[in-house]
Amino acid sequence: MPDRFKKLVKLAEYLRGANGCPWDKKQTIESMLEHVKEEAEEVYEAIEKGHAESLKEELGDLLFNVIMIAQITKEKGKFDIGDVLRDIEKKIIDRHTWVFGGDKAKTPEEALAKWKENKKKK
Repeated sequence: MPDRFKKLVKLAEYLRGANGCPWDKKQTIESMLEHVKEEAEEVYEAIEKGHAESLKEELGDLLFNVIMIAQITKEKGKFDIGDVLRDIEKKIIDRHTWVFGGDKAKTPEEALAKWKENKKKK
């Protein structure tokens, strides 16, 4: 799976590169706003309707939008997708203190309460 992810990142880089797509090269973080919103709404609809195939497709579309935005920020010298992945991994681990720390949560409700408490800390 990591190879597939790397290929997708390379695809975004290629599409925005010298021999890539004029439309993709023109995109900015701001121009991606509507695309991200649209794809997130399509993910929502696929979940609501219970359509697994549609959900798979829409998750891919949303993921590629995230990768494209990270490519744009990389080009601007701000951060890259590796930074995004590292930061989200740390955040998820830090917020799951009942799994990766000393806290206790035996029910989904206890876990959610602890998550919210941990979220306020950072």
